[in-house]
Amino acid sequence: MDIQRIGIVGAGAWGTALAMAARRTGCETVLWARRPALAAEIAATHENAAYLPGIALDPAIRASADPAALGDRDAILLVAPAQRLGEVTRRLAPHLPAAAPLVICAKGIEQETGRLMSEVVAAAAPGRPLAVLSGPTFAAEVARGLPTAATLATADETQGTALVAALGSRAFRPYLSHDLVGAQVGGAVKNVIAIACGIAAGRALGENARAALITRGLAEIARLGRALGARAQTPMGLSGLGDLTLTCTSMLSRNYSLGRALGQGERLEAIQAGRRSVAEGVFSAGAVASLAAAKDIDMPIVEAVDGILNHGAALDDAMGGLLARPFKIETA
Repeated sequence: MDIQRIGIVGAGAWGTALAMAARRTGCETVLWARRPALAAEIAATHENAAYLPGIALDPAIRASADPAALGDRDAILLVAPAQRLGEVTRRLAPHLPAAAPLVICAKGIEQETGRLMSEVVAAAAPGRPLAVLSGPTFAAEVARGLPTAATLATADETQGTALVAALGSRAFRPYLSHDLVGAQVGGAVKNVIAIACGIAAGRALGENARAALITRGLAEIARLGRALGARAQTPMGLSGLGDLTLTCTSMLSRNYSLGRALGQGERLEAIQAGRRSVAEGVFSAGAVASLAAAKDIDMPIVEAVDGILNHGAALDDAMGGLLARPFKIETA
């Protein structure tokens, strides 16, 4: 398998950054935008001022709102927001080459159904080869060519090797995995844990509290992953611990910064209204909590965040509930 032509679905910050990563390896790259005006602006200015302001894009990146522009691609990167990924994939499926792998780059669990993104895409575009790209990746840093490592998970080693060759460079280093489930669980749950860490910071609970939330949050990721069939070692990799650490420690994280604003007393609706980008943890919290309850998995941090976001729980009561849990032996 030789991948030379890449199509990217979604012209937000992450999709645009991946277009730059693909161009650095010499791939012919099409960036598909849902809105024609955004595609036209990127094509005219070689900048995505709406989502990655101040970063000059390679002029060879072709921006388009025409689904037909994806029809000759060797691989398709799906970078639409998680809650819209199914709808976008269904719309574009008739235009996508049947043999081209669909690489899922969205992190989340579908709110209405509790499905992983691989299940969502498989239903929207049946029979297509799938892969998952996940890990500690701030879009602006990838776009600028700063050193980044990520997990690329696929069941097909030949396909995975070709994708790594197409995307991998000195600055962007994909590590191959065969655990699609584990890569997705880490990417989805870490957003919820990051909101908890942000809330703790906003309430001035200290760095010790953040370290505890990250560590116990990793245990929650591992529990859910095991229940869904993930490999035991995956949470310790880039798509687990790596992504969790990055997302829980920086104001560049949409989920952490949202949690911090909540902790400082801002209302969720007001925070979301003032943002262009999506904090996926807001949507995933309820889905993960429901999935955990259905499978009888103990995920108290996720439950606390779900209570705050979706069930009117007071911040201090929810965080206090975590501190009031019984003492126990430390296990994963």
